[in-house]
Amino acid sequence: MAHAGSAEEQLAGFLARFTGEVAAQAEAILGQMRRLYPTALELVYDNYNALAIGFGPTERPSEAIFSIAVFPRWVSLFFLQAMGLPDPDRILRGNGKVARHVVLTSPAMLHEPAVRELMREAVECANVPIDPKGVHRLIIKSISPTQKPRRPAEKATGAASKSKGKKAHSSAHA
Repeated sequence: MAHAGSAEEQLAGFLARFTGEVAAQAEAILGQMRRLYPTALELVYDNYNALAIGFGPTERPSEAIFSIAVFPRWVSLFFLQAMGLPDPDRILRGNGKVARHVVLTSPAMLHEPAVRELMREAVECANVPIDPKGVHRLIIKSISPTQKPRRPAEKATGAASKSKGKKAHSSAHA
């Protein structure tokens, strides 16, 4: 991609568009994922709906095992090869036959036994394993030209309501 700055700077800029709380949570989760999978390639997609950071063995998106998806109000851990993944604690969400997710209410959830077991199974069952001797790289794969807002919509305040009322009032008399 022909965008200025390093991949790390670009990712920091993408995260900065979220609220401080969501950005901090995403950064903490990314840090933990990097410690758990230090040789995985990170594939970044600043998509229409969310910022997604995939973790996999190669640059091929179809071989990614996990993805952290950052939404305006939460962060989810996606299991990208979830078909057949055992989920005895029934924590996976979504109806996808291939990808399913867990909403991470805190970075500590990555250490909960049910989540850790799903992650272990996902790595064990992956179509292509992460090479333990591989070299970590952060790769910006795509940036969508149009995106949903990265912060939750603000509720109308008194000032905003008054200004809307003035517009309606003035247009009624035009």
